[in-house]
Amino acid sequence: MHADQHLRETPLARTELLRGHFLHVVRDTVRLPDGQEATREFVLHPGAVMVIGLLDDGRVVLERQYRHPMQQVMIEFPAGKLDAGEGSLACAQREMREETGYSAREWAFAGRLAPTIAYSDEVIDIWFARGLSLGERALDDGEALDVFAATPDELQAWCRSGAIIDCKTLVGALWLQNVLSGAWTLAWGDNPAP
Repeated sequence: MHADQHLRETPLARTELLRGHFLHVVRDTVRLPDGQEATREFVLHPGAVMVIGLLDDGRVVLERQYRHPMQQVMIEFPAGKLDAGEGSLACAQREMREETGYSAREWAFAGRLAPTIAYSDEVIDIWFARGLSLGERALDDGEALDVFAATPDELQAWCRSGAIIDCKTLVGALWLQNVLSGAWTLAWGDNPAP
């Protein structure tokens, strides 16, 4: 897009600040459009998925999980990061099964969201799942969460009241509202591609 050239920054150098078990933080030196140099610190992220699981009775699958940075239990849609070399749909299926115990007959890719564009390159793929059947959960070591179901109206009320502040879940609620109203459509299948 040549029209954006006056906004673009040119990367010049990268310094690694932290490479932890989960986080990888870097500092880039960039040339600004006006020719000056500046630094940008941000988190590199492998990508993630979020699943909006639709139960046959119209409710959606949600989780309650303690999030240490927030120091509180949060209500969220099931989600998780991609493993190295893992495709988006495979990750969505794995995370849904591991965290909730549910597997799905049909999947639909909805879209993508970039939750923290000011300080991370993370992109989350949004998936819908239906035709759910419940099996055994297989939580990661040290992972603790409650799985429950709520109506779309309950979900919207929690978003409106501030009981839900997780951005991926807020975006998921927007997608759900538009899909249920018929304003946005999904391409369902047993093996869809993003």
